[in-house]
Amino acid sequence: MKRASFQLHDTPARYGTASRLFHWGMALILAWQFATALAHLLLEDTAIEGFLWATHRTVGLLLILLVIARGLWSLHNRGHRPASLSPMATLGHLALYALMVIVPLLALLRQYGSGRAFEPFGLTLMPGFDGPRIDWLMAPANLLHSWLGWLLLALIVGHVAMVFIHRRRPQDEDVLARMLGDR
Repeated sequence: MKRASFQLHDTPARYGTASRLFHWGMALILAWQFATALAHLLLEDTAIEGFLWATHRTVGLLLILLVIARGLWSLHNRGHRPASLSPMATLGHLALYALMVIVPLLALLRQYGSGRAFEPFGLTLMPGFDGPRIDWLMAPANLLHSWLGWLLLALIVGHVAMVFIHRRRPQDEDVLARMLGDR
């Protein structure tokens, strides 16, 4: 196995360092988000749940900011990055990106509609307000945030499964090598 070298931009053979950092960094952040959601679901009213759940909103904001930056980086590298393996792979990636934007946006709508302040990293993003909640802003998130979040997890599991399927089939390209920089 060749060692990955530092190459900032993507090439047709592999993803560059910036794309790989976005990918693996976001994978870690998403793993954290799902761990916080599972703790909230399964360990309600425990110290672990309290610690993890307290980070969920702030890390969610970080996630959407990284998705936007990653999307812009992808546009910048358009035409230079490795080709998609199939139309299904393209649709799968589009679905992943869409959910990585929609899920936290729904949460931000709910946060604003609740009237509660939102101060991630100590910065006032939403100062909160007095008065009644804005139910029509909260309703979409109350209905969809969790379900779409779990759908995102299912797509991520499918994404990982397809990496290993492509890695094992001799006629397929080793897509993991492209994301590890081993080509």
